[in-house]
Amino acid sequence: METSIVGVGVGITDRFRTVVEEKAVRIEHLAPRAQTLEIKVTHRSYRNNRIDDETVELTLTGKGPIVRAEAVDGDKFCALDLAVDKMAEQLRRAKDKRVDARNHPRGAHFEKGTGLIEGIDVEPASAEALHAVATGSVPVVTAVEEEADYTPVVIRTKNFDAEWMTVEEAVDRMELVGHDFFLFIDARSDHPSVVYRRKGWDYGVISLTALAPPVEEKLAS
Repeated sequence: METSIVGVGVGITDRFRTVVEEKAVRIEHLAPRAQTLEIKVTHRSYRNNRIDDETVELTLTGKGPIVRAEAVDGDKFCALDLAVDKMAEQLRRAKDKRVDARNHPRGAHFEKGTGLIEGIDVEPASAEALHAVATGSVPVVTAVEEEADYTPVVIRTKNFDAEWMTVEEAVDRMELVGHDFFLFIDARSDHPSVVYRRKGWDYGVISLTALAPPVEEKLAS
């Protein structure tokens, strides 16, 4: 497994590289099919209260879904330890979940006879929510890396390419990236959907029942 390290606003020392190589052995043991481990270290300073911190982001790529983990601490070595612990836990949970699914099938499953998804909550978005998104009445502020005045209330925006997958696959991807939700296009219905974590091993799904018109139709209008 190859490792690459990038520093943003902070220098990467030989000692840090050595520690990264040692930690990478642990990750490679849990994910033997992984090909690349990318480490991004970002130094941030908050002008108002003069607090510095280091953010370490890990991205694991290979034959399978991408796995990500992130941690923040005043010391980049501590942040690295925390991020590696998070990624190791995500890899273990994903492995345990696959073993448990093989031995004791449970959770969401597709009923071929009825065409319904059983064992998981499916809740369409409300008309009010769809109207708010369509009319742009929900304000979104794109975060700027260097802001004159720091404020803890910042809405960050990210854009991703749409991916078609089943609900079960979306749950697995959510676990691997360590998030509480995951956006995707339901391969069975073609509806934009999001899976989210509830208590324990319970998950939920929210789907938009309205579909966007084809590109050809938009161009014709």
